[in-house]
Amino acid sequence: MIAIRTLTQFNDEDFQRLVVGYTSPAKYVVSKIESHARTEIHIQLMPLETPYTRCWPVLEEDLKRYRHMLADGFSLGAYDGEAMVGLAIAESSNWNRILWVWELHVAENHHSQGIGRILVAELAARARAAGLRALLCETQSTNVPAINFYRQVGFELEGIDLSYYTNTDAVDGEVALFMKYKL
Repeated sequence: MIAIRTLTQFNDEDFQRLVVGYTSPAKYVVSKIESHARTEIHIQLMPLETPYTRCWPVLEEDLKRYRHMLADGFSLGAYDGEAMVGLAIAESSNWNRILWVWELHVAENHHSQGIGRILVAELAARARAAGLRALLCETQSTNVPAINFYRQVGFELEGIDLSYYTNTDAVDGEVALFMKYKL
């Protein structure tokens, strides 16, 4: 039985085991056409001949920032017995009443068991109780499995940043997509 608990701390090993990256069989290609009178942004799903794999380094500065967020009371851990098998690190933004979901991960051997869905449902319940109006997350245009998951649990694509990671994101093929779950 999976138990969801408020995260008050996490250890580096659990974080590094869960926040590993992704492999995607497709990507969303994002392009922009701009003129004085009109700007168009197009997003098209394209299959890949070779799956795209992205691995994230775990930086000490990120761990420190995430540990600080735990005090907000919105971050969650999913446990199978005493083993952490999922996590959601989130912080509230009171000026716009948003719960920003910075990290949402489930251990690979626990995928497709509803754990991610349970984490999102619990985040939404806590956000509603706190008077927040939406959950917000950012993912990459190359992370089609995450985008599909977010859509399945009620998120919608709400924004795009063509230079969130570098000044050449659209050219390099990895663009930040912002997804929102309205409460």
